[in-house]
Amino acid sequence: MRKHIVAGNWKMNNDLPQTQALIDDLKRQQINSDAEVMIAPTFTNLWHAFDQLNKTKIEVIAQNMHFAEHGAFTGEVSASMLKSVGVNTVILGHSERRAYFNETDELLAKKVDSALVNNMRVIFCFGEELQDRKSGNHEQVVERQIKNALFHLDASAFKNIVLAYEPVWAIGTGETASPEQAQDMHKFIRTTLANKYDETTANQVSILYGGSVKPNNAKEIFSKPDVDGGLIGGAALKAEDFFAIVNAF
Repeated sequence: MRKHIVAGNWKMNNDLPQTQALIDDLKRQQINSDAEVMIAPTFTNLWHAFDQLNKTKIEVIAQNMHFAEHGAFTGEVSASMLKSVGVNTVILGHSERRAYFNETDELLAKKVDSALVNNMRVIFCFGEELQDRKSGNHEQVVERQIKNALFHLDASAFKNIVLAYEPVWAIGTGETASPEQAQDMHKFIRTTLANKYDETTANQVSILYGGSVKPNNAKEIFSKPDVDGGLIGGAALKAEDFFAIVNAF
């Protein structure tokens, strides 16, 4: 059975006092669903967050990492460094990393390999831009991103991979993705996996939706058969909103 997962990506928000305040708010919330709950603070606050939450049901994860184990890569962080502060899951391929930092599928394949070699779980992000959706190329774009970064892996690797579909065109653009559009793409993603590997592998991989999930639409989105949870942005910065999404299952 696939796992339900709700992961909050805090992005470049919250200094240490703000992180502590949000963690305190999170601790006061109640989990009323079977979903795995994750939060991704900034690098500077990962250890503090782990120290505060390691006896709770909230897992602390990272927003990014470098593919190298060590070396002359100023400002970067490796998988082993993350593991040394209690972090065992990392988000890779987020649309903002692709857009603002020019991360390519080929680079991301190396990051995925490094994470898996270090026994980390990967939340792998991908998704199409507005022009791709309007031109009808959205499925081809998504298929290419998955194929280029992940299809060199053996089927067994997918036990440590969570997929996160981000319709970039529906985030902060004024455009809206319907739950039906989310389901259609998630089904296509699962079929793509099945065609490459097998039905068993495809049906074991959790696929998260990252298109502006909020408390007022989470239940409908999560009710779709191929949507296994959400990668949450802005709503993750308010504990009540985040847990309203968590408890939508």
